[in-house]
Amino acid sequence: MKKPYEFLEHTADVKIRAYGKTLGEAFKNTAIATTAVMTDIKQVKETEEKKIRITANDRESLLYDFLQEMLYLLDTEGYLAKSVKRIKIQETKTGYELTATLIGDHAQRGYDVHTYIKAVTYNEMEINENEKGVTIQLVHDI
Repeated sequence: MKKPYEFLEHTADVKIRAYGKTLGEAFKNTAIATTAVMTDIKQVKETEEKKIRITANDRESLLYDFLQEMLYLLDTEGYLAKSVKRIKIQETKTGYELTATLIGDHAQRGYDVHTYIKAVTYNEMEINENEKGVTIQLVHDI
């Protein structure tokens, strides 16, 4: 299997490509890569859980809102997500719903947040599914 995510060259921002056997696993790996952009993710302890629920009209909006929620938690509570567990994505009558539990710690406990993501973007966002799995690509504005 491929590594869970990689960083690709981009002129000014951060470009991520994440992989998964399922859509949920690819979303999870995109979230982990997002935290890895901002801090040394290996140093983040798993001390607190945050449950989230997101609804959106399509998969791209669901991904955008999911990652935006992570940035919101960092901005408002100083919360850094190290991992994602119990992620579930399901199609609904009106679009998609994601429920997940983020596991992480608070940045003020001594983590060096060296890169701040200003915004999640739809720039170059792709979600590709095939028989081999799911690949997600996107660019974060830093």
